[in-house]
Amino acid sequence: MGMKTKIALGAVVGIAVIGALSANAGDGDGDAKSDNRTSAGAGEKTGGSSAAKPADDKPAEDEAEKKASQAEQFKAFVQRNGTSKEKDAVSHVTKVQGADEQNDILDAADVYTDFTGGIMGEGTGPAKLIASAFADWKDSENGLVTIYDADGELLGNGQF
Repeated sequence: MGMKTKIALGAVVGIAVIGALSANAGDGDGDAKSDNRTSAGAGEKTGGSSAAKPADDKPAEDEAEKKASQAEQFKAFVQRNGTSKEKDAVSHVTKVQGADEQNDILDAADVYTDFTGGIMGEGTGPAKLIASAFADWKDSENGLVTIYDADGELLGNGQF
């Protein structure tokens, strides 16, 4: 993919994301924010901590996983749920971006690996396994995960 194509594709994706975010921004009247805070304040005064968090009793493992980087969260998920080939492929992941916030309109995530050689290199096969494992980890109605090598060259992509 040429540089001009990458720039054009980036501009189109950027415009689509901005449009999607502005469509979901709401009317901005501010009344809902004060109502939410008033309710929370009343709940804090009367209900105490046990009434406010009945479903928030999660294991410490889940809380520690939320504090970890996206790449660490992804690797931990695959270690628990993935096949042996997926585990081997995901061990090459160095960075994950864009997996934390989704809006189901246009979700895009990037996964960086330590493979070399671009689309003709050794990482093309494992890239499909990484994309498949990512789809098991995250779910979106319109998501695209792109896998890159150590030099930022495209290895593959998949829907999630």
